[in-house]
Amino acid sequence: MTAGRRAHDDRLLDALGEMEGQPFSGRMWRVVREGCSVLDGSRGAGRWNPYHLSVLYGTTAPDGAIAEIHYHLNQGQSVFPSRLRNRLHELEITTERTLILADLAQLASLGVEEARYREMLFERPREIADAAAFLGFDGIIAPSARWPCEAIVLFLDTFPLDNIEAITDAPIDWIDWRARNNR
Repeated sequence: MTAGRRAHDDRLLDALGEMEGQPFSGRMWRVVREGCSVLDGSRGAGRWNPYHLSVLYGTTAPDGAIAEIHYHLNQGQSVFPSRLRNRLHELEITTERTLILADLAQLASLGVEEARYREMLFERPREIADAAAFLGFDGIIAPSARWPCEAIVLFLDTFPLDNIEAITDAPIDWIDWRARNNR
């Protein structure tokens, strides 16, 4: 075991080990700061990535990706940042063995507090992601905490980037999006 890294929960490994990885082929939307690569992953900053795991976050709906970034940009701010330039990227992805966590009830069976899923309580989801990566899943598809769609999380340490094709990208008009979504 790597120094500083906790052992996996045996019951969680057993539960995930009983689940079959599913292939997924379809669209994924991702928001990236202007000037950054759409393939730059996150390490240790989100719901589904422990500090040692690099992941690529996206959603199955364009507004889901925007809502996720909006939520984080809005945290601790009395005024929404006005000079940010972000782009919405549409990607075509193909996975081979993805852990599909279909709904909040299934997450609850793995120890996630269903009633508090929208909160920034990331410990159990990170444990699930860590165990899923350990078991050889290439990513996770789970309910989004910010929009009625699914979040897609690809484990970049093992996911082949050749399975991601950039389709389109466009600037995000935050003023328009916030007005349309009463944010």
